[in-house]
Amino acid sequence: MAATGAAATDLEVVRGKRAALFFATVVIVLGLPLWWKTTETYRAPLPYSQISGLNSLKLRLMVPVTVVFTQESVPLDDQEKLPFTVVHEREIPLKYKLKIKCRFQKAYRRALDHEEAALSLGNIQGRVSRQAAARPSPYSSSSPKSPGCGIAHSFHLLQKSPQDMMSYIGPKRMAVVRGITHREAFNIIGRRIIQVVQAMSLTEDVLAAALADHLPEDKWSSDKRRPLKSSLGYEITFSLLNPDPKSHDVHWDIEGAVQRYVQPFLSALSAAGNFSVDSQILYYAVLGVNPRFDSASSSYYLAAHSLPHVINPVESRLGSSAASLYPVLNFLLYVPELAHSPLYIQDKDGAPVATNAFHSPRWGGIMVYNVDPKAYNGSQLPVRVEVDMMRVMEVFLAQLRLLFGIAQPQLPPKCLFFGPKSEGIMTWELDRLLWARSVENLATATTTLTSLAQLLGKISNIVIKDDVASEVYRAVAAVQKAAEELSSGHLASAFAASQEAVTSSERAFFDPSLLHLLYFPDDQKFAIYIPLFLPMAVPILLSLFKIFLETRKSWKKPEKTD
Repeated sequence: MAATGAAATDLEVVRGKRAALFFATVVIVLGLPLWWKTTETYRAPLPYSQISGLNSLKLRLMVPVTVVFTQESVPLDDQEKLPFTVVHEREIPLKYKLKIKCRFQKAYRRALDHEEAALSLGNIQGRVSRQAAARPSPYSSSSPKSPGCGIAHSFHLLQKSPQDMMSYIGPKRMAVVRGITHREAFNIIGRRIIQVVQAMSLTEDVLAAALADHLPEDKWSSDKRRPLKSSLGYEITFSLLNPDPKSHDVHWDIEGAVQRYVQPFLSALSAAGNFSVDSQILYYAVLGVNPRFDSASSSYYLAAHSLPHVINPVESRLGSSAASLYPVLNFLLYVPELAHSPLYIQDKDGAPVATNAFHSPRWGGIMVYNVDPKAYNGSQLPVRVEVDMMRVMEVFLAQLRLLFGIAQPQLPPKCLFFGPKSEGIMTWELDRLLWARSVENLATATTTLTSLAQLLGKISNIVIKDDVASEVYRAVAAVQKAAEELSSGHLASAFAASQEAVTSSERAFFDPSLLHLLYFPDDQKFAIYIPLFLPMAVPILLSLFKIFLETRKSWKKPEKTD
């Protein structure tokens, strides 16, 4: 009986050891990996190597240019060299290349028709002789088709007088260079063609302003008046400020003025983004700066140093920027109160500004509209004020061009420059804007992707969902595609790819799912699950420890018997 009881006891002990080993094996082999897998942070794979390679991406800009020569304008010995290709490269913030293709235009009359197409009826800007500016064109023909986006055409025509070598830049993507025919001047004409094409396409200042937010100031000097940042859309708000409605009953036809003057400009600029326009009237809205009285002219003035303090008090009442996802451009028409009328704006030298307006980069502009003093003679208050919208919109459109960085090009000597037509922007100016915006978009997308990769590399418990990873992959592919299109001279597709790169990179960077587990580190994970696992783990660990001691004791018994 004793032996039977001892055998049963030994059998129970063996069963207990086996059960403890089984539970421990299940917990270690199956339980812990399953728990670790189900509680880990999901992180979809990202192209970290491709993102790091974007910083060393060599961006090249190629501008295709076609130069058409007439046979009379090229020496006989040089005609055998045409057509040929000239590559003009310059190292500015990026590698900039002009690929100039030269060919013949046999018909002289047809080349003159291209000259007439390049020239348009408009105001001539630049210092040119009055005789050259007033010279009519005796030829008439249908206007030739404008080159494609980002492509410039330059036509070289015969000029009999060696003293009058002129250049013409029109509103379309065409220019005319006149020159003399002897061999010594052939190289001079080539340099003039390069100067004209650079004025119509890219310059150091344009690219430096586009990269002003991404390059150190000591490396590339840029103008303090930085243009608007690239965006998918913009909101334009026209505000009429009437601080003294008891004295002035102001009326402005803002809807008609927008349709007549602003909408053609925005339609021509639609390739750079979407635009929405609204207007408002604010009563009792003052500038917040007390103007100074000038006894000599019996008028009030705002000094140049006080203009930055004018915007802040007014901006709090505009209320449009807080509800917008896109940058807001504010254009304010201020009718001064009767106690401070007339009111003028002075420049840094103390001279009155001709337009009586000023603009703030990346914000908008303000124009002071004085009421005619004769309106107060024999009239009861409030005086009815009809705003001359043509004069106002001329100022606001000029400010809008400056805000987008569309400035007058640096023209070579003896160059006729015709201003834009009713659209307010020339075709090659739009191309130049798209070149700059493409470069800016690529720099922005590269910076965003690099910052995101560094953030996700440092904080390992941030969730990376599949849709975030797909946006990152899409942004990287768009950056590479835009770089290839820029190097090939395809401006339209390059700009579209750069916009896609910015959009996808910002969607990935600002995705809300990236912040879900940002404040849930691994130590908090263990603090939550240890109270659940400890009651189960203690018996298993004690059983394993007991089995270890008994096994060690059984190994030592045979040694003592010997």
